[in-house]
Amino acid sequence: MNGENSASGFGITPKIADDLFAAGADVLTSGNHIWKRREIIEYFPAEPRLLRPANFPEASPGRGLFVGLAKNGVGYAVLNLQGRTYMTPIDDPFRIASRELEKIPPAVKVILVDMHAEATSEKIAMGWYLDGKVSAVVGTHTHVTTADDRVLPRGTAYITDVGMTGPHDSVIGMEKERILEHFLDSTMPSRFVVAEGDIQMNAVQVDVDESTGRARSIERLNFRTD
Repeated sequence: MNGENSASGFGITPKIADDLFAAGADVLTSGNHIWKRREIIEYFPAEPRLLRPANFPEASPGRGLFVGLAKNGVGYAVLNLQGRTYMTPIDDPFRIASRELEKIPPAVKVILVDMHAEATSEKIAMGWYLDGKVSAVVGTHTHVTTADDRVLPRGTAYITDVGMTGPHDSVIGMEKERILEHFLDSTMPSRFVVAEGDIQMNAVQVDVDESTGRARSIERLNFRTD
């Protein structure tokens, strides 16, 4: 799961990461907000299951790839990437993806990629670039679930954005009144506040052939608290 907004909408703390792992998360990916909580920097060396985008500068704490064993004993890998269009210019995610995939042992067939990006075109391009090379490319960052979930021709499951977990009676998780004030008068200072109520969890379920790493299906899921 992507956890970069879990600390009141911005960043993640060591305690929240521990809580998410205790709740059943196997790997936490992130994105452009990962450094919003400075205390997370010291957490990276102790917890390889928390990822930051692999195409961040090499001097950045942590790593962008995790290889492990699922609860059923099957090897898997998770790769975290970040786009560059309308975002901070960093290393090329396409070339970095190829570099990181070479590090994965050949026996590991099940590979999930979190493509954290603003532009839908960049995420779609990554899906086609990695079709047949990974089991799934799941887009994050824009918080709104897209309806383009499909299995690409060479066996890679794809969706442009998986959506978010949080208050859906909001503007991508923030109080809608504050956001409306900002759009009505962007010259005035405003502070975004996390909304409350109407908590929903968006997710996808991907069925993968463990022997080949090819996806059989991808399904959008939505869970509500009411």
